[in-house]
Amino acid sequence: MEGYLTESRKSRFDAVLSQRTKHFTVATEDVYQLHNTSAVMRSCDVFGIQEINIVEEQNSKNIDREIAMGAQKWVDLNRYQTVKDCISDLKQKGYQIVATTPHTNDCELHDFDVTKKSCFFFGRETEGLSQEVLDQADCYLKIPMVGFTESLNISVSAAIILQHVTTKLKQTAINWQLTEKEVLEKRLDWCKKTIKSYDEIAERYDVLKK
Repeated sequence: MEGYLTESRKSRFDAVLSQRTKHFTVATEDVYQLHNTSAVMRSCDVFGIQEINIVEEQNSKNIDREIAMGAQKWVDLNRYQTVKDCISDLKQKGYQIVATTPHTNDCELHDFDVTKKSCFFFGRETEGLSQEVLDQADCYLKIPMVGFTESLNISVSAAIILQHVTTKLKQTAINWQLTEKEVLEKRLDWCKKTIKSYDEIAERYDVLKK
């Protein structure tokens, strides 16, 4: 299938995939403003986070394609109807749950241990994270602030945190990149989303094989 891609596109796939990771992931909990979730997805793509998890117990909407700027093609989206299901699945995958909220046992961003496989949870615009997430969290993370404003927009918070932790992660000796199998799966997936006549070509090859 990659024979139908330009050399420039194949090189771009190689470059982007070499920086992709599942060591970190992000989860949003019932975010009300659609553009916030879309912007978080865009940040995940920009900083090499391959997966984003969305909990939609109360709010269920489609990703805003204009704000995501095509990121929905390149980032994997996992949807959950309950916080319980989301946290259970993430923990089975080996992630620690990180609640991004001010708390008595806060860890400030510059002190965060990037060696641990982590999912960063972001809550609703006004209420923040639910008590269920706070109770299930393995640690609490906050961004140091020195102004009068005590909170940041969810998409801004996500961008700051992801930029910091991915930069620190790449300075470690941890094997943070996608596995060879994951890379191959993504190459095929991206081919499907890039080649306009993919289905027709795939059908033709299938006929030839028979």
